[in-house]
Amino acid sequence: MTTSRVLSGLVLGGVILALGASAPAATTDHRADAPVSSAAAPDRGGSPQSTADRVADFYGAYIDVLYDSGRGRLADSLRRHYLTATLRQSLARWESTHHKDGVLRAKGVPVAWKAVYGDSGMGHCWTHVTLTWRDSGERVHRTHLAIRSDLDTRLISGVHLDR
Repeated sequence: MTTSRVLSGLVLGGVILALGASAPAATTDHRADAPVSSAAAPDRGGSPQSTADRVADFYGAYIDVLYDSGRGRLADSLRRHYLTATLRQSLARWESTHHKDGVLRAKGVPVAWKAVYGDSGMGHCWTHVTLTWRDSGERVHRTHLAIRSDLDTRLISGVHLDR
């Protein structure tokens, strides 16, 4: 009888552990960690051979750096790695005139970004980037950019407002 009780206890304990492992953990909603949209979090991935993926990688890394530490050496290094020299010079002139970040075409740091392949031809690829901003009143605003990349180097060679 004692053996059957021990065995029953072990089986019951195993069932409880199995159920506990398969049940979702209780979580609290941390607003900063919650996705901007209510949709499920998208899969992340990419390829260093894809020009559009490189645009997405650049915008993701660049926005992270600005959010974490502001414009500095790391942000400048990202620009040197992902942008053509001609575009960097053009952005410097644009930023001097407009007093905004030329890559984002705005001041501040967006709360989210999305990059989608647009089209390619004549040696270029176009990627559409949507930047999402929240103002102090928690209103959402979006900036739409058309990003041109050179297919032979996969470097970003143009940043334009996409209307």
